[in-house]
Amino acid sequence: MRYISLFQDLAGVSVRDCIIDNETNTLIFIVKEGEGALAVGKGGSNVKMARKLLGKNIEVIEYSDDFEKFVRNIFMPARVASIRKVKQGDRTVLYVSVHPEDKGVAIGKGGRNIHRAKLVLKRYYDIDNVVVV
Repeated sequence: MRYISLFQDLAGVSVRDCIIDNETNTLIFIVKEGEGALAVGKGGSNVKMARKLLGKNIEVIEYSDDFEKFVRNIFMPARVASIRKVKQGDRTVLYVSVHPEDKGVAIGKGGRNIHRAKLVLKRYYDIDNVVVV
């Protein structure tokens, strides 16, 4: 709650959720639909300020009630071509197809974007694994 309040005051946006990833020392803020750019700030100013104040990496994802749009927002700026949710026994796997030239961006350095996607989608949609194809 402390992180949410601080980021809301700093950026002037409505924060729906904050996911703390201790493994990567990152705070993932889920902001209200339409407020993603405002949350990041001009030239990333709000994110930089929050990073400096909190001593943690900051990531911002714009929320959407529409599942496909939310997944696209998670993988931004990679261009998502298609999304397929597959039930494998008691596990749910999400296959995200991206444009070939955006595959590296979608996966991220050391798979960090996939890791972020897994955390967020597990919390919101009980998805166990995310695969970029």
